[in-house]
Amino acid sequence: MRPFSNMAGAVCLAASLGSPAATGAGESCTEDAMIVFDGSGSMAEIGYNAIGVPRISEARDAMRRAIPAIATVRRLGLVIYGPSGDRTCANTDLRFAPQWEAGPRILADVDALRPAGGTSLTESVRRAAETLDYTRQSGTVVLVTDGKETCGGAPCLLAAEIAAIAPGLTVHVIGFKVRSDHFDWAKPDDPAGTTVARCLADRTGGHYVSAETVDQLIGALRTTLACNVLGALPTPERPRLQ
Repeated sequence: MRPFSNMAGAVCLAASLGSPAATGAGESCTEDAMIVFDGSGSMAEIGYNAIGVPRISEARDAMRRAIPAIATVRRLGLVIYGPSGDRTCANTDLRFAPQWEAGPRILADVDALRPAGGTSLTESVRRAAETLDYTRQSGTVVLVTDGKETCGGAPCLLAAEIAAIAPGLTVHVIGFKVRSDHFDWAKPDDPAGTTVARCLADRTGGHYVSAETVDQLIGALRTTLACNVLGALPTPERPRLQ
């Protein structure tokens, strides 16, 4: 655990984000956090009308603007799923376990990412949870994804397992530009979709946050990863859906 030298950073972060109640962040900085980042092929898409920039470009922008401040007051780790050569779904990559001052390393890995492959979000969240030693320690997983599980995983079964055996683990899910499976040409950019991974948040007492813009994604990262300045004090337990 870092010494009190991080308190100044925590105060600055709180000032930039608002109070914990305002951001919705309930965890303390004493808990490690793992980011699970979507690097699947769909992150290279730019929209049905081929106008705009790829999702990955906007996600990188949001990460650059949100992660550095958070990484000064909390240990962060990273899992990326997607690129894996010819192995479409054997693509869960644990980049590193939680560590202090992880901002530059996270941003370097995300900047170097070339989206490809399937969406193995269930296995990736499980890998992140195992890295946190989730059955014995409390911790936080933040999943950033733009879509559905496409590699045969069952996120809601994993959510039930976590809720049953690891009450100290909270999973937050950020749905970035998630689209419905049923495309409507009359409303090509209608953000009507919700990732099935939402149940991971619902069952573990986490937040599901939908983001359509860079600013909304920045806010979602801060909401789910920022922590209480008075991290050593107990925080109210959020209800878990049964």
